[in-house]
Amino acid sequence: MARTRKGRAINGIFLLDKPTDMSSNHALQHVKRIFGAAKAGHTGALDPLATGMLPICLGEATKFSQFLLDSDKQYQVRAKLGQRTDTSDSDGEIVQERAVDVNLDKIESALAAFRGPILQVPSMYSALKHQGKPLYTYARAGIEVEREARPITVFSLELVSLEDDLLTLNVHCSKGTYVRTIVDDLGEALGCGAHVVMLHRTQVSKYPVDKMMSLDQLRSFVDQAKADERSVYPDIDPLLLPMDTAVHNLPSVAVDLESANYLLHGNPVQGSGAPLNQQFKLIAGPSEIFIGVGEVNDDGLVAPKRMINGIDLTQ
Repeated sequence: MARTRKGRAINGIFLLDKPTDMSSNHALQHVKRIFGAAKAGHTGALDPLATGMLPICLGEATKFSQFLLDSDKQYQVRAKLGQRTDTSDSDGEIVQERAVDVNLDKIESALAAFRGPILQVPSMYSALKHQGKPLYTYARAGIEVEREARPITVFSLELVSLEDDLLTLNVHCSKGTYVRTIVDDLGEALGCGAHVVMLHRTQVSKYPVDKMMSLDQLRSFVDQAKADERSVYPDIDPLLLPMDTAVHNLPSVAVDLESANYLLHGNPVQGSGAPLNQQFKLIAGPSEIFIGVGEVNDDGLVAPKRMINGIDLTQ
């Protein structure tokens, strides 16, 4: 007998401003508990040191989290020059110290090599899996694992400031980019070493920064509801962004309500205007209800890929 999942069937995406010194999973559990959600997932972990935008998918929105994992990200990072650490950030141990002899021109020249399509060797302290275990578990045991360089794209890498030995940069990069690895590699290119002392994610995909909220702000709704002896859900549910915001960059394919019902039951349908070799948003009926993501199958039919359970087609 299947186990009944505890919690509410609440669907949507909460834009958390993750605090420092907290894992992404810990932050996720806090948000899940406050919303009383039956199911939740985040969309790309931030290191405990890092702060900033962490979209939390609740309920059926978890089905579309991969699209946010695959989206590009933007960060502001502050690096300390002259010290290299084993984790490439200030949570690690200093393994080398060198004199800092840089200026703005030297930094600008070095940054050019890190822009555009490049190959990056992931840090041993990353969560990438090797034989089923995250690389950081091997690193903590003192085991070095051979890692292949992976293609990434740095869309922009801009110098913000240089104050003594603290260098601040803005980074816009593709999925799979390790900003602390960029900082470590940059430190080696400058000949002095460097590590991350502050990392703030400013953007995920096209999500609005002004919709981002801290845990403390979210908890304030809970405190007020408790003081008023009422449920907090009417106050916080409107904070959730719609599920289709996770797939905003996909083309849309409209279907009628009868076809939508077939798709929601796992059946392909005839359709027009559907792009080949690409997933797309499925929009149903005159109200343009988002019902999931589809693709064209081998028979040329519009087929369901990731569909929303329990959706009301009469809205």
